[in-house]
Amino acid sequence: MRVVVVGATGNVGTSVVRALAADADVTSIVGVARRLPGWRADRTDWRQADVATGDLTRIFDGADAVVHLAWLFQPTRDPATTWRANVLGSMRVFRAAAEAGVPALIHASSVGAYSPGPKDRPVDESWPTHGWPGAAYGREKAYVERVLDVFEHDHPNIRVVRMRPGFIFQRAAATEQRRLFGGPFVPRRLIKAGRVPFVPDIPGLRMQVLHAEDAAEAYRLAVTRPVRGAFNIAAEPPLDAHDLAALLGARTVPVSQGLARAAVAAGWHLRLVPAAPGLLELALRIPLMKTERAREVLGWRPKHSAQDAVRELFDGLYDGAGMDTAPLAPDGGPVARVRELATGVGRRP
Repeated sequence: MRVVVVGATGNVGTSVVRALAADADVTSIVGVARRLPGWRADRTDWRQADVATGDLTRIFDGADAVVHLAWLFQPTRDPATTWRANVLGSMRVFRAAAEAGVPALIHASSVGAYSPGPKDRPVDESWPTHGWPGAAYGREKAYVERVLDVFEHDHPNIRVVRMRPGFIFQRAAATEQRRLFGGPFVPRRLIKAGRVPFVPDIPGLRMQVLHAEDAAEAYRLAVTRPVRGAFNIAAEPPLDAHDLAALLGARTVPVSQGLARAAVAAGWHLRLVPAAPGLLELALRIPLMKTERAREVLGWRPKHSAQDAVRELFDGLYDGAGMDTAPLAPDGGPVARVRELATGVGRRP
């Protein structure tokens, strides 16, 4: 089996490549990325291409499956750029898969594609995927879901799988996630048990997370098994401020949604943090997900708990961890953080 992984050098992509390389039924992997990595994996060849401009049909020719993971989180201050890469780029990936005659397409959707929903009970994959219009991430993920609706109608012979994971963490991606969402002012050495004074307890903020290795296993199963449709994937249990405080040895401090919104908006407008205020709004509104379908149809079982995944994130932040790929580059110290400031917090890295 020959598998093409688009967006193969990021948090999920590197893990998916490793999972596929460990599967004896996968004989060849093609990793596609905007910037070629120094990192290498067994049975993997690399192709440099941008989903917005590259000749993807040629790269996909002869593939048994395409896994589409490429997604641009920044620049949050230029939504036209992220729309071009994420929405128009995804459309080009889907079109190229059809033109190349690829029989299976596995797309990285997200919990962020879901319409606002409950936090006291989980919803299944039939919950509406219209996103939250106040966040570019939710708008784009939801729009691509509609594109896939049309694609499936027009190409019934192509097996389409939509993966809808929660927040995905691993040690090697911690620095990337700090750059994308926290920015250059997040202190490395403070992120350790006993050093964080408090965790804000914001009403309604509960997260479902999973380890990147478990996400990659779900993608491997979707590639190698004759399944279709959407799959929610997340580890147990859902986490709130009290769970995070327990991991950090900190106390919780009640913070109203209004105060949290104001603080995030101020940080973004002052160019102190790269994450746009809409991301907090999205996190407050996304529903909790049922994962029974992934367990029963895919046969997927996470090996890591939600706490395990977050603990690795904290460890990776403290150590400045990373890998030899452009997205996962490790923390470069004060010089690299000054460069982040000089190039603009919230702009494309």
